[in-house]
Formats: sequence, structure tokens, C-alpha cells
Amino acid sequence: MKALYQKYQFYYRDSLKLAIPVVISQLGHTLVQVSDSVIVGHFAGTTALAAVSLVNSLFLVPLVIGVGISYGITPLIAQNNGRGNYQECGTLLSNSFFLNVITGIVLFCAIYFGVMLFINKLHQSPDVVIQAKPYLFLLSISLIPLLVFSTFKQFAEGLGFTKQAMLISIWGNVLNIVLGVIFVKGLFGVHPMGIKGVGYSTLIDRSVMAIVMAVYVLRSPIFKKYLKDFTIKNIDRVRGLQILKIGMPVAMQYVFEVGAFGGAALIIGSIGMIEQAAHQVAISLAAMTYMMASGISAAAAIRSGNYFGAGNHSELRLSAISNYHIVIVFMSCTAIIFTLFNQYLPWIYTGDRTVIAIAAQLLIVAAFFQLFDGTQVVGLGILRGMGDVNKPTLITFISYWIVGLPMAYLLGIYFDLGVTGVWYGLVLGLMASSIMLFLRFQSISKSNKLIIVDDISQQIKNTYH
Repeated sequence: MKALYQKYQFYYRDSLKLAIPVVISQLGHTLVQVSDSVIVGHFAGTTALAAVSLVNSLFLVPLVIGVGISYGITPLIAQNNGRGNYQECGTLLSNSFFLNVITGIVLFCAIYFGVMLFINKLHQSPDVVIQAKPYLFLLSISLIPLLVFSTFKQFAEGLGFTKQAMLISIWGNVLNIVLGVIFVKGLFGVHPMGIKGVGYSTLIDRSVMAIVMAVYVLRSPIFKKYLKDFTIKNIDRVRGLQILKIGMPVAMQYVFEVGAFGGAALIIGSIGMIEQAAHQVAISLAAMTYMMASGISAAAAIRSGNYFGAGNHSELRLSAISNYHIVIVFMSCTAIIFTLFNQYLPWIYTGDRTVIAIAAQLLIVAAFFQLFDGTQVVGLGILRGMGDVNKPTLITFISYWIVGLPMAYLLGIYFDLGVTGVWYGLVLGLMASSIMLFLRFQSISKSNKLIIVDDISQQIKNTYH
């Protein structure tokens, strides 16, 4: 064990130094939903909490499409920084900003004209649907400022600057919680808004975060050499395709995973409102640990991109393995916490004893899938940094839509195991993803067949040089 630690000691420290601020920043995205659930659960009741669960299951797919596309710039920034090609970073930021704003507008329209029309046909409780609609509308608007924030966040993180996004996320969540309580409960002369209150607080929070993050990147001296070519005239089809070539598969990876979990929420909603509320409590807690693991994944993608761009393949493998070690230790700790405190953690969200009893059972299942959830997201990050995104996307599709969701329906509905059976199916999907992604990484890194996906870079050189 000591020899193993000494071998990876440098990479543990390097990865953690980069990962910890990203972990906290990533956690901030989830804490918005968690705080919404806590505020609604305590101040608006079980029906409103079930409405939050329904909205989150519908909103997550558009959300991760947007966030996934915004992630397309990070490996490219890391690789160009590794090569010392600083001016290209500013050009990529121009294209990413334009692409993400357009994506946010398109996704808002898709939600408003699409999801809002068929939400009545999902066989959910009518009382839940009535409360869900205004909340979903406000969240969909907040996608636009969120993607602006993500544009500058991913740019800074691709260069290894992670602390500022962390601080902005922390203060943004404080603002979201304070405004959420004021709007939902009706304090300081504000009329009680119920579930709409957390929608308004989220929209305000994300707008402020977008402005602050943009000002930080554009005004900070440390980014000056990278921003020389950050201008509207550098927006072009070639760079846009280069970002989308990574961003779209990343988006689809997230879509396949959260789509399966969203589908599972709809299956649970057909079982009953109490089960749906319990699912929201348990999945919110599991989502917190997942987002923290995805912070480790983001750090792994940055370092993999740096080493890949520099052509240092042996360092890439050592760094990647160190991130696997880190996430295994971290998710083992969270599994123990879920097991020991499964009866107490649901009280954070609600005082409904029936909901708490079911959520406590689900947290035991969540403890089982912690390792699989952590290792699969880190595997995706490592491969993304290397530019390998297409086959991992196929792996996520098979894992969640061929294995996970069908097994969730089979165990939960057909074999009548209820909400617990649905979660068992999700465990099987995560396990399949984790194993296949690790085998993919081993196959590439051991054979030195590192993937060079940005052949578009040659097009850029031919066109502009």
C-alpha cells in the first residue's frame, strides 16, 4: 500500500488541488435543486415536493444537453494550453459563448413549446401537475444565464483556474436559499409564492452568477494573453463544429444517464405520489455525491487534456489512475454515510414520516451504487480529456437504456417490487457503465492507441495558417 501511495503521491496531490474547487463548484449546481427541495418540502408540503420531483425529471434532460455542450470547450482549452497555443483559446471562447447562448434559447423554446404541452399526458397526479407548470417555466428561462456562466467557467477550468467558479457557486447558493425562503414562505412583506418562489430565486441566482463569472474572466489580468482573439469576428463554422464534436457526445452521455433516471422518476410517479416524493428526497442526496464525483471527473478531464496535448502519454495514465483511486475512496465514504444515517438524512427534506421511511430504504440502495456511479463518471472525464467521446456515448446508451431503465421497469412494475425495484434496475445500469468505461480506458492507454479526435484542427491550420 505504501509503495502504491508513493507511486501516485504527486498525482494525488495534483489532482486534488485541481479537483477540490471543481467539486465544490459542481456541487453548487446540485445544491440549487437540493435547496429548492428542502425549502419546498418544509414550507409548501408533500404535493409541492412531488411537483419538484416531476419538474426535475423533465428539466434534467434539457439541462444536461446545455451543460454537456458547454463542456465541449474544456478539453480543447486544456489541449491547446498544453501545446502553448494561447491565442486559439480566445477564439474557442468566442465560439463557445455564441454556441451556448443559442443553445440556451433553443432549449427554452423546446421546454416551453414541447414539455409544457404533454406534461398533462404523463399520468401524474393532477394536483402535482398544476404546481409543476410555473416552476418548470421559470427553470427553463434560467437555462440561458446558466449556460453563460458555464461558458466562462469551463474556459477558466480548462486553463486550471478553478477557485473563482467555486466561490461564485458558494455565494450563488447562499443567495438562492435566502431568496427561496423569502419567496416561498412570504417574508418581509413578500406575498407567499409557494413553489414558484424557488423558481424565481433560481432564475435570479443564475443570472447574478453569469454576470460575475463573465466579469471575472474578461477583466482578470491572468487571462489577458488568452483573450487576444476573443472577438465576434472569430466566430466561425470550423471552431463551432470542433466544440460540438466533443460537446454533443458529452451532452448525449448525460442525456442517456439522466434520461434514464428521469424515466425512472416517471415510473415511480405512476406508482404513487408518496413514492415519488421519497424518490426525490433520496435522489437529491445521491445527486450531491454524484456531482462531487463529477468534479473529480472534470479535474481528470483537464489533466488528461493537458498531458494529451503535450504528448505525454505515460503521465496521462498515471494521472488517470490516481483519479480512479480518489473517487473510489470518496464514494466508499459516502456509501458508509448513507448506510449509517439513512433514517436521519431524509429529515433534511421533509417531516412526513411515510416519505421518510421509503426514502430511508432507497438510501441503502444508493449506498450500493456509489462506487459504480463515481467510477463511471471519472471514466467519462478521463476519456473526454483524451478526446474519446463517441464510443463512451454508445456505452452510456447501452448501460442506461438497454440495461438500466428496462430492468427498472421489470423489477419495479412487472415483478411488483415497487420503488425499490426501480432503483435496483438503476444500480445495474450504473454497474454496466462503470465496467465498460474502465475497460475502454485500459484498452486505449495500455496499447498507446490514444485517440486524436480533433482532426478538425488540421482544417483550422489549413484555413487560417
